[in-house]
Amino acid sequence: MAERKIATWLFVCSLVGGQASAQNWSFDARQVALGSPGSGENLASHMIEEESTYRAIVLPFGLFQVFSDFDKLNPTKDDFDVVRTMEYAASPLHYTFGRDSATNTRNSASGLNSFVTDIRNAQLSRDLNRYRGAAPANQPRAEGLASPNWGKTIRISDGSRGAFHGVYVGAGPYLAMQTDVKFDQQLIDLLGSPTDVYAPNAQMHLATATRGQMAMAITGGYRGRYALPSSSTDRDGVYLAANYNYLRGFRYEEVNFALRLDTDTTGLVTILPSLGSPLVVTRDNATSGTGRAIDVGVGLVMDRWETGFGVNGIANRITWTNVERTSYSLSNPFLGDSDFAESLAQPMGDVAVTLPVDYRGNVGYRADRWSAVAEAGRGYGGTSFHSGYEYRFNVLAVRGGGMYSRQLWNPSGGVGVNLGPRVALDVAMYGNAANVERKRRPAIAVSLRFNH
Repeated sequence: MAERKIATWLFVCSLVGGQASAQNWSFDARQVALGSPGSGENLASHMIEEESTYRAIVLPFGLFQVFSDFDKLNPTKDDFDVVRTMEYAASPLHYTFGRDSATNTRNSASGLNSFVTDIRNAQLSRDLNRYRGAAPANQPRAEGLASPNWGKTIRISDGSRGAFHGVYVGAGPYLAMQTDVKFDQQLIDLLGSPTDVYAPNAQMHLATATRGQMAMAITGGYRGRYALPSSSTDRDGVYLAANYNYLRGFRYEEVNFALRLDTDTTGLVTILPSLGSPLVVTRDNATSGTGRAIDVGVGLVMDRWETGFGVNGIANRITWTNVERTSYSLSNPFLGDSDFAESLAQPMGDVAVTLPVDYRGNVGYRADRWSAVAEAGRGYGGTSFHSGYEYRFNVLAVRGGGMYSRQLWNPSGGVGVNLGPRVALDVAMYGNAANVERKRRPAIAVSLRFNH
């Protein structure tokens, strides 16, 4: 039973990872309404951002949804809901409409919950039509890096009009995730069909591959600001930044899940012993590694214009030592008393893992009444684009934008209301596609803005 729970946990983590890069964890509803143009990805633009006129605190109404369903998020419970677990992990902070109805109707993803539960209990139905309800979508690779860094810039010299040179010293977590999920098209068509479908003498596959790294970054770098010959404000100038990150790894996990569904002449799932186990999970793990990553960025502020370009993850690599591989296999997914067979851990030696190099360019313009921003990049999840526009009235600001990421467009919009001279409420509406069917559902982000 213990092996069964472990294998199920690994499968669920793989599915959750497949949604990870679609998540919206932004604390700033203003940025969400503007399409989330993340200037913080560029070190130099982050320097400029530190001089922005406000700070935001998220109001996480989405957590009410998470806490109300907390008992359904435990894979060891009978009423475990894999669909909600995936969606909450991908987008926990903001309130998403349609989550309840999406898992409580026949024409929904409830069949996937039964599918995972029956695999866990070795009670898979030979008739796959039992699991009809929603067609899971084959999605592009999900990958991302969370590496917030806290530290201090020690100024070595100061010049006129805000110019300076300094050394940056800091540290922070370095958390990376990559996931590929592949459903056989025959299985997608069957699960999404409104009527029973049978595929005689067929072979259908479900495969996931997930890699996660947990490390700490110890960072040393350079920060510099150069005044322009004709600066109109002290904020104008060229900003340069570079970081060298020494990475100390604490946990490496790579999980591969492979399910093969063979059918007989009537279209019912059967066992073909000659082809080996129909369900195999392999897990590579390590607890020690060292590596490096280099980030550089440049930004320019000239009067009302702001632009920048950054490259993150140059020459990045973590070498994990003493990696071990464990396999879990299930010979018969139909017998309720079957259990996963666990292999002995096999030494794999050292494994070097790299991430995509991430390129970002941004541009923005701020007039007295309106602002426009845009960002384009390529790296995690492929090509991305974000843009937004804001018009400010005396008390009210109106915003609109959109983003393209992982081969999907999502619109956004919102308002900001001044509650006083230093406090404002920002509300954003956007399309949230962090779900197994990759369908857009409306979501709301809310935050408080504190002006300097």
